[in-house]
Amino acid sequence: MSSNRFTGLMTAKTPPLLRAPHLLLGSAALALCPAIAAANEVSVTSENAAAADETGAASSETNTRRTFTPEDFARFAPRSALDMARQIPGFSIRSGDGARGLGQADTNVLINGRRISGKSNGPVEALQRIPAEEVVRLELVDGASLDIGGLSGQVLNVITSSTGGITGQFRYAPRFRSKGTPARLLEGSISLAGGGAKTEWTLALENQSNRRGNEGIERVFDAAGTLIDTRDEQSNFNADRPSLSGSFTRIADNGNVLNATGEVQGFFFEETEISERTGIISPTDRSRFFSAEEDEFNFEVGLDYQFVLGAGRLKLIGLHRYENSPTVSQSIERFADGTPPAGSVFDRVADEFESIARAEYSTDGLGGNLLFAAEGVRNILDITSALEVRDAAGILQPEILAGATARVDENRAELSVTYSRPLAADLQFQTSLGGEYSEISQSGAFGQTRTFYRPKGFVSLDWKASDSLNISGRAERVVGQLNFFDFLSTVDLNQDRENVTNADLVPQQSWVFEIEATAGLGTLGSLNLRTFYEDITDIVDQVPIAGGGQAPGNLPSATFYGLSSNLTLLSEGAGWKGTRLDLELELTDSSVLDPLLGTPRTLSGNTLAEVDVEIRHDFTESVWAIGGSARWQDQAPRVRLDEIAERSEPFGFIGAFVENKDVAGLTVRASIANLTNRGDFFDRTVFIDRAAGIVDFVEDRDRTFGRIFSLTIEGSF
Repeated sequence: MSSNRFTGLMTAKTPPLLRAPHLLLGSAALALCPAIAAANEVSVTSENAAAADETGAASSETNTRRTFTPEDFARFAPRSALDMARQIPGFSIRSGDGARGLGQADTNVLINGRRISGKSNGPVEALQRIPAEEVVRLELVDGASLDIGGLSGQVLNVITSSTGGITGQFRYAPRFRSKGTPARLLEGSISLAGGGAKTEWTLALENQSNRRGNEGIERVFDAAGTLIDTRDEQSNFNADRPSLSGSFTRIADNGNVLNATGEVQGFFFEETEISERTGIISPTDRSRFFSAEEDEFNFEVGLDYQFVLGAGRLKLIGLHRYENSPTVSQSIERFADGTPPAGSVFDRVADEFESIARAEYSTDGLGGNLLFAAEGVRNILDITSALEVRDAAGILQPEILAGATARVDENRAELSVTYSRPLAADLQFQTSLGGEYSEISQSGAFGQTRTFYRPKGFVSLDWKASDSLNISGRAERVVGQLNFFDFLSTVDLNQDRENVTNADLVPQQSWVFEIEATAGLGTLGSLNLRTFYEDITDIVDQVPIAGGGQAPGNLPSATFYGLSSNLTLLSEGAGWKGTRLDLELELTDSSVLDPLLGTPRTLSGNTLAEVDVEIRHDFTESVWAIGGSARWQDQAPRVRLDEIAERSEPFGFIGAFVENKDVAGLTVRASIANLTNRGDFFDRTVFIDRAAGIVDFVEDRDRTFGRIFSLTIEGSF
């Protein structure tokens, strides 16, 4: 589960618990008390981790929390390391998307004791390429005990060993909807893995496909609440993301390690919306058609090499990523009375480049381990945009959109030193101190060049309080990663929005404090609780721009805090076999001063609450399994200077499945989702003057998307 950390609006329905960080910290402690009292050593695994082996994976009694073998997951018929990782009680994978460079990456997955040198080609993709046959064991270790800067809390270390031959796996997952959406027939993957005693490689061909859509009525009201327009609408969203990815690892006889990862990917997206409109006050009926398309190409290459140098080991890392994204959106409105059509076309081509060079030198010192790191990064966004608007005769005419064609460059350098050591047999300590220099420049009429110096660092502790309870804490100074698209002018033709250019954006900074506790509940399962508090400066939100208009910009300060929980319950502790319940819960709150009103509100679009429940029962001595899931999310409204928009959903997105784990050697799952026929709701209030409370119009949308039927077929060869 993840939260959109810096984006929501204070509402009356926000849980009172989250209005005070000290109460939230106290609640986490109280919630753990009964778990600690009842905790016994987790007995899910078959044996403890072995000592360090030639794969380079560190393992010891002091830093290994729990160890799992492939036999522990046999009832789930896993095909890959990812299938196993997703079944670990009380653990969720963090992908680290959007991290600043590689040094600040917060992924919590290692493979053979080594961090994955990739960003878009990250831990989920890497684990998915590893066949189950090559997994030796999975270890949950204390992040602060590792000689890797930036990791804290529980970290998954997947130990693999090549089978010596070539193994493979495949997956095909068609999906059908009961309403207005074409079938998804192109979702699937095939992967290969091989190697020998010193070499391992993986290769995967995959297409992530999606076919979504909804339909329903949207009503429009004027400021007095009078119905002025009725719209019968249908939307479709079709996407395909084909990719070819792989990895290569070579361990030399002298212990030097070479890792290489790569991915080539396309992204093909098409959105359409048909809106048949009937005016209540105006007699003119009309039909509006909106479409948006993107044909993206991107690739990423990562390489690292580790070798002995003097008293320590030096690791050199390089990564390069490129993305080309041509997009076009258009809207056209045709009138029943013959009036010339209205509408616009927005065309944009974006090229993104990211190159990273990093060096890490690890050596023993000061009674522990020292890690010296240097990183250089170059980021580029180059955009060409054009806007055309239909005139009174219905003919498209070019319109100037100042600041929509430009280039943004960032050059950044970072130095840091990280120190790790055990303070006691059950207490691990890690701290880091560093800083970065960055230069951001923007071309064009609004262009300028600015430089920044930012300190950064952290302190973390991992305490093994007992055989079944681990507590970790972390305090960190973080520098955020800017979205370079926020610098430039853009338009949203579907919602009739425009952002002007803002060359004054600066990276936000924050103090982050978090406490995480993991309690083993013996044969009953596992409980993980995390509470956090962030004090943010230069928060990015929608702000007024001098000279007119609005755009993403910086506000002086904000706070963001919350509580997340991951609970796994196993039926073995209650006297029967085969049932597992997973519950994930997240509650957050935040506060920022609205730039227009000067009053507190939550961060725009932030997730206030999210609940995910999954239950599964594997029948004893049978190949059959059944299960179900339920999900609910509550988001704060998205706030602009001239509008407030909110998406909401009724409680519960419920699904069920039945699975056979041996259909001629294949695993076949049939599932149905949205059993309660839940819909989507969207409300938007557009203001003439939001500060004065003068409303222009209100939109009220109610759409349904039907039930979803899926078939998943997985196999190995």
